[in-house]
Amino acid sequence: MLLSDRVAIITGGAKGIGRATALKFADEGCSVIIADILEDQGKQTANEVSQKGVKGLAIKCDVTNSQQVHDMVDQVMDKFGKIDILVNDAGAMFGTVPAEKETEDHWEKVLNLNLKSDYLCIKEVIPHMKARKYGKIVNLSSIGAVYPPGPSMAYSSAKAGVLGLTRALALELGPFNITVNAIMPGAIPTDFWNLPPNVDINAIAANLGKGLPLQRVGTPEDIARVALFFASELSDFVTGERLIVGGGEPLKPPMPPMPRKE
Repeated sequence: MLLSDRVAIITGGAKGIGRATALKFADEGCSVIIADILEDQGKQTANEVSQKGVKGLAIKCDVTNSQQVHDMVDQVMDKFGKIDILVNDAGAMFGTVPAEKETEDHWEKVLNLNLKSDYLCIKEVIPHMKARKYGKIVNLSSIGAVYPPGPSMAYSSAKAGVLGLTRALALELGPFNITVNAIMPGAIPTDFWNLPPNVDINAIAANLGKGLPLQRVGTPEDIARVALFFASELSDFVTGERLIVGGGEPLKPPMPPMPRKE
């Protein structure tokens, strides 16, 4: 198995991409800690992890709160004695607004969850990874970091910041055998989209999929498989990289053949 005897922290692991990643890691022999503010759903995911024959643990944690992050990492070290992998999955868009209507409170809320949380978690695990000269850090950015989906100044800025954070840390932590890479998901229909109850998410997803080369939107499992690559020995010589996982986005399906003039 690719992650036999490894220990991973997955923030935002209670549902969506984080949950899929937790289950994928568990399939590969990894013990998984779910660090999420959603306590009940976190416990459910941790139970699903444990049912696969490895250790699963849910810790209620607001990853924008430095003290809670510190306490969460201490708890992991007390129980497991090491941290091999950190997946920074926690994030949200909190809606979109035109730039001139962006508020300071909304700006800070978006950047805190999508960028500051990564910094806080990484800061806490680095000493433990350095001590063992081993670590895999996987940051979830977004295709929106470079191809904004609309009026999303705060979200796109935060996710672009994740890419900068990834590169800077890859350079700094490389001598300690710690790799740092980023995944940039494209359209992945989950609760993250936060659509009104009367909106058919499947219809929207099918329509979006028609505009992609692979003719479908992604699934949380599509992202989990890439997270597994970055978290395993398969990527031991890969660091500072960003990978768009979006069914070929931003490429568009080819145009139909054009008639030739003789």
